[in-house]
Amino acid sequence: MRNNTVTLVIILLLVLAAVYIVLPVDHPSWLERSRSTDPNAQREPLDLKLGLDLRGGTQVLLQTKLPEGQAIPDGAINAAKAIVESRVNGLGVSEAVVQVQGTNRLIVELPGVNNPDQAVETLRSTGQLEFIDPEGMQMVKDMILNTTNRPTAAKDLQKSAAISNTTPSLSNPYPDKVFKTVMTGDILRSAIATQDQYNQWQINFELTGDGSTKFGTYTKEHIGKQLVIVLDGRVLSAPSINAVITDRGQISGSFTRDEAESLAVQMRYGSLPVPLEVIDKRTIGASLGQDSLDRSFRAGIIGLVAVIIFMLVLYRLPGVLACVALLIYILFNLTIFKLIPVTLSLPGLAGFILSIGIAVDANILIFERMKEELRAGRPLHSAIEAGFTRAWPAIFDSNVSTIITCIVLFWFGSTFGASIVKGFAITLAIGVMLSMFSAVVITRAFMRAFLSSNARTLLESRSMIGH
Repeated sequence: MRNNTVTLVIILLLVLAAVYIVLPVDHPSWLERSRSTDPNAQREPLDLKLGLDLRGGTQVLLQTKLPEGQAIPDGAINAAKAIVESRVNGLGVSEAVVQVQGTNRLIVELPGVNNPDQAVETLRSTGQLEFIDPEGMQMVKDMILNTTNRPTAAKDLQKSAAISNTTPSLSNPYPDKVFKTVMTGDILRSAIATQDQYNQWQINFELTGDGSTKFGTYTKEHIGKQLVIVLDGRVLSAPSINAVITDRGQISGSFTRDEAESLAVQMRYGSLPVPLEVIDKRTIGASLGQDSLDRSFRAGIIGLVAVIIFMLVLYRLPGVLACVALLIYILFNLTIFKLIPVTLSLPGLAGFILSIGIAVDANILIFERMKEELRAGRPLHSAIEAGFTRAWPAIFDSNVSTIITCIVLFWFGSTFGASIVKGFAITLAIGVMLSMFSAVVITRAFMRAFLSSNARTLLESRSMIGH
């Protein structure tokens, strides 16, 4: 009984912690999640994360775009997936999903994006950053003085110059006029969009060790001259070199906040191994998602009430204890959904609601075994312990079988791009694992506590256990 007291105290502490996490209150910063992998990025509240079908947003289908007859390099699509995921995280898009479909496509789900066109452009852009030496090119001097003062200079240059597909140099249509690439984006350690003292958006970047050496040597030899900064054939800026730059610098231009953040993300996470094109883009309205969420919530409440009534009618006082354990089980589920976090979609909610019924199933097995022991003439204490012990193999086998099924569904969803199946598998698997803890640990601790209290006489009454 001393061990059971310790168990009850632990359960109480876990419940209090779970209530604090689930309630919509301000949480300490260490519990909140960063909106991106950038340590300086804004952190977001600890809320339930809703998927695309519930929150609304954009779904994009990207496909590799290579010259006819050219095969996709091995591992290129998975590398592109990793870079796209990093770019999505860098944009601060919560609950985004990036999956490989087939051998040459990526499915990207962007819930709640404020600027879908800008986000899509960030994802599909190759991200090839170059630092160009314009020395000797009169056309560059005429066309790119400073993109801050001449917003159309980038467009003008883009019309007369293009990125070469075979070399990392920027060249114009004239064979005798070639832009010399001094350095590429590989020298960057980080890039962050910030505002200057005039509230103009710019990109602050830091260099790697090798990058600092290269940049320092070049800027030392070219003080007073221009350096053109180009991303995917578009001039970002053409600043003059006023001092030696060794570890950090700024890129200024006529940037909006979204443009600056998008460019910083592309610079930070490197270039894609293969070019991507958008072949389908769909927008899902938030109103449909809210309607689905409301209906799912009502369905969950109806299912929970039905289960509670069933347990109370059939098992009386033990049923009451099982219902309390079931409410704690739901609380723990919501806590895990917030902490991991789990992105809830409609199929995910279906898996969660289904897991409520599975959680009660373990209690039914235990109580029925308990009844059999009482009919065999065992005393109450022995019947309760035997009920839990002898029901455990059946509970374990059935739940492990369900978890194996969830693993197969998750693998299927990951392999074939069926994110709907993955959401169902994740929430159901979490629910099944928690249900074992709820039935075997929490309900058992409650039953033992009643045995040691004045309520023992209630448990000893045949009418109170439905016997």
